Amino acid sequence: DGVINQSNGYVTSYKNFKFLPGVKKAIKYANKKKYLVIVITNQSGIGRGYYTEKDVKTLHIWMNNNFLKKGAHIDEFFFAPYYKYSKNSIYRKNKKLRKPNIGMIKSAQKNWNVNIKNSLLIGDQNTDKLTAIKAKINYKILTFKNLLK
Repeated sequence: DGVINQSNGYVTSYKNFKFLPGVKKAIKYANKKKYLVIVITNQSGIGRGYYTEKDVKTLHIWMNNNFLKKGAHIDEFFFAPYYKYSKNSIYRKNKKLRKPNIGMIKSAQKNWNVNIKNSLLIGDQNTDKLTAIKAKINYKILTFKNLLK
């Protein structure tokens, strides 16, 4: 939320999902340049019981289908459903996945043989910046202001 789509609280389905202007074009450009495009996203809404893992996976498929219509794609989505007060004990585990921890980045490295020195983390929150610093990845913090540039 805030990098690919408008941040409107917890996005529970494609019905309340709105792509940010230019994001499809930017991802298409990255694909054309042969960059891996990997999404890492905290999804505590799962642990909070607002939506399910299946809902998130369905949304990611819907997103990628929309990208494909524009000749773009996301190579892989990683999400962290961790929430320390979750009623479901499974979502109180794997805190290391949740940003600013680097568990999702380590998973991406393992799955894709990612070269961290040649990587860029784009985010809109301080947790994204902290994640990048911990993982020793270059980063760019997006704000609405610099999206218009």
